[in-house]
Amino acid sequence: MSFRDNLQHLRATRNMTQEQLAMLLGVSRQSVTKWEAEKSYPEMDKLLKLCQIFECSLDDLVQGDLTARVTETRAASVPAGPPTDVCGFDEHQRRLARQVPAGVAAILVGCGLGFLAEGRFALLGADADVLTIVLILLGVLVGLAFFIPAGMEHAAFVRAHPYVEDFYTEDDRVSARRSFTRAMVAGIALIFAGSVCIMVLGDDRATEREGLCLLMLFLAAGVWLIVRYGMLLGRTNVAEYNRSVAEDLEVEEIASAQVDEEVREALLERKRSGDRVAAVCGVIMIVATIVAFILLFAPVFSEGDPSSFRPEGTSAMWFWMSWVVGGLLCAIVSILMGAFGRRD
Repeated sequence: MSFRDNLQHLRATRNMTQEQLAMLLGVSRQSVTKWEAEKSYPEMDKLLKLCQIFECSLDDLVQGDLTARVTETRAASVPAGPPTDVCGFDEHQRRLARQVPAGVAAILVGCGLGFLAEGRFALLGADADVLTIVLILLGVLVGLAFFIPAGMEHAAFVRAHPYVEDFYTEDDRVSARRSFTRAMVAGIALIFAGSVCIMVLGDDRATEREGLCLLMLFLAAGVWLIVRYGMLLGRTNVAEYNRSVAEDLEVEEIASAQVDEEVREALLERKRSGDRVAAVCGVIMIVATIVAFILLFAPVFSEGDPSSFRPEGTSAMWFWMSWVVGGLLCAIVSILMGAFGRRD
């Protein structure tokens, strides 16, 4: 008895459609169709999942004759009607929507505290500016503590689920859009409040640092709201997730993924396009880093004495802006290359 016959029989005993089985396995319906037509074969992790779903051994499923097994006809393992989240996609996306904005906010808060401490406190007898750098780096480290686990978890989820059936209803999308709209208004209001603080306090040299600190804190709160609810809205676009899987998978993983040929070709093309964008953006950020270090450590001479190197002045204070400009350039490049790529 072939695997195809076993699979068709087991589906029939559970009154399970190909779509329902595909949802349980995290693959497309076309993949199940190809298995039953013996045009392709599931990977080992999918075979093990099939054994769990149909309560059989791997040997029986692949080489045995399960059509002779006496079993009661059961109801489908997934409810009839609209698709449901059987792979934990929504929970995963909500967790990402907590981790990523928290990381961004941590970096901004670190910068704000660094501005507040600039030139005021000496750390272990060192120069007063050292504490500023330490606080900024601490904020970056806290941000990375959120970003790195989130990225690793997302990459593992994508490898396990290269295709997700869209299970969100129109009500879910409307609710997410409303929440994002409210968060956007509140976030912009917070950023505006921070701008007011810097305008009021920045006029006085004695309170300029407090103004910068408040600006970054309000910015952190506003960005947290916008990013979090933007990601919660984005999670309802499952089709975009299925298209963007290529960015997190290697070419070999895409080639072996259990999806139909059209989807596989689209993923491979998106992967190649993403690699081109990543290469260009990598060069931009390297140049931005070089510029930042030049601004930070460029010697400022006083009284014509070349030995009086001081990493101070306007250029050193705003060295971090080079990364902001680099990020904006990367965003522009990504949009333009994506647009031209779609035309091709």
